[in-house]
Amino acid sequence: MICRSVVIAILLTTPVAAQDTARARPLFGPRDALYAGGFVAGAVALAPFDHRLAVWFQRPSLQNNRDADRIASLFRLSGDPGSIIVGVSMYGAGRVLHQHRIADLGLHLTEAIVVGTAVTSAIKLTAGRSRPFVSGDRDPGDFQLFRGLRNGNGYQSFPSGHTLAAFASASAVTAETSRWWPGSARVIAPAMYGGATMVGLSRMYNDKHWASDVVVAAAIGTFSGIKVVSYHHSRPGNRLDRWLLSATPIAGPSGQIGLNVTY
Repeated sequence: MICRSVVIAILLTTPVAAQDTARARPLFGPRDALYAGGFVAGAVALAPFDHRLAVWFQRPSLQNNRDADRIASLFRLSGDPGSIIVGVSMYGAGRVLHQHRIADLGLHLTEAIVVGTAVTSAIKLTAGRSRPFVSGDRDPGDFQLFRGLRNGNGYQSFPSGHTLAAFASASAVTAETSRWWPGSARVIAPAMYGGATMVGLSRMYNDKHWASDVVVAAAIGTFSGIKVVSYHHSRPGNRLDRWLLSATPIAGPSGQIGLNVTY
């Protein structure tokens, strides 16, 4: 919450820059493939430790700690629904107060979560991985094609939706504010990504996800936020921004309500 307050303060006090004139570039390049490969390698390397980490998080001394339980609940809620509430609220407040940057950040943050959620939901339903509590933390390799679709939430472990939302939010905020305040990533990135990491750990504490679920969700969320912001700023005037950032409600002569879109 503190880091989000800092972000809002920056948006309100930083002078508005000229319109982004960056040329449209391909959304994915060789460097992205390297990053994706790194995340995949990390998840594969971590997979053999899924069982050990799950058992470690469920040890009685940690589970019976009230402070640990409160902290886990706080970060779980900040990931979902907290991230989407913040994004939608920032967009709405920015439009009402005519603060373009706040609306811009809220829209792109929310869009990053939506895009990432669509990807993770498709994987969840297809992979059919059982959650740790289903197998008593014993079988992290329990995948079954389309079982997540057939058997419901208990078999939708891979990847973590809460972690996805937290990392999509962190990457979108970091990428967006870095455009307006050079050097801000040194302050904002550790706070945002640190909080997102705590969301992932809270899901392991709650016995809802394996460690590899969290790593893959972090990768999808990070890419979602970065690519959504990159897309919009390398393609100024795109249809979505025109409709949701430039459109204003107007009343017609007969009382009908419409939208005035600035091109």
